[in-house]
Amino acid sequence: MVYKVVIPGDFISDAADRAGEGTYVEDGKVYAIRYGVVDEKEEIKVVPFVGKYMPSKGDVVIGKIIEISFPYWIVDIGSPYEARLHMSEAPADKKIEFGNMHAYLDIDDLMVAKVINIDTLMRIDLRLMEDFQLGGAGRLIEIPHTKVPRIIGRKGSMIKMLKDKCKCFIFVAKNGRIWLKGSEEEMDIASEVILMIANEAHTSGLTDRVAHFLDSYSNKIRKGIER
Repeated sequence: MVYKVVIPGDFISDAADRAGEGTYVEDGKVYAIRYGVVDEKEEIKVVPFVGKYMPSKGDVVIGKIIEISFPYWIVDIGSPYEARLHMSEAPADKKIEFGNMHAYLDIDDLMVAKVINIDTLMRIDLRLMEDFQLGGAGRLIEIPHTKVPRIIGRKGSMIKMLKDKCKCFIFVAKNGRIWLKGSEEEMDIASEVILMIANEAHTSGLTDRVAHFLDSYSNKIRKGIER
C-alpha cells in the first residue's frame, strides 16, 4: 500500500462531499490543512504524524491517576486536558468515602476507562472498565496516538498477528498507550515490534516486514529449544 504524505494546502481530491478531519474544501476540491498521511477509506482525512491526543466520546483509554480531589480521581490520559473519574465509578461492593479514595485508586495507578462525556469546557468524564485490570507483571509502552490504527491493522489483522506470534497479552488504548503482559522475553519482542510499526507506519510493505521479523524470532526460539 502506498501512503500519500501531504502538507497544508496540498490538493487531495475532487470528492468534496467526502471531506473530513484535517481537510478543507475550496471551489469543490479537498485540500490538506495539516501535515500528515491521507486516509481515504471512508471519508477523506489527514492523519497527523504528531500531536496531542484529543479524546472523543466512546474512546477507551489507559489513564494514570495524578491527583485525588474528592469526589474525583484526576486522570492523565495523554491529552492537553485532564480527565476525571467520579468515585461513584468504584464497584458497588467497595465502600469509598472522603479520605480513603486512595485505598482503591492511588496516585500513579493505571486504569482502563471509557470517555463518557466531554463538555464545552473540555471537562472529560470517564467510566472505569472493570474487566481490564492493569498491574502485576506487565509493562506500559506509549506511541503517538495517530499510529494506533496501524498497530491494530485492517480488520484487526496486525494486532492479531502480534498476539499470535509474541504469545503475549496486548491491550491497545485509543490514546496510544499499550499494556503488555507476559514473560520478559515476550514483552521485549512485542515492545520492539510495536515501536517498529509506529516508526514505520507511513511506509509500504510494513505488514510483510513485521511478519518476517516475527517469523525469524520464532525460528530462533525454536532452534534454541531444539538444542
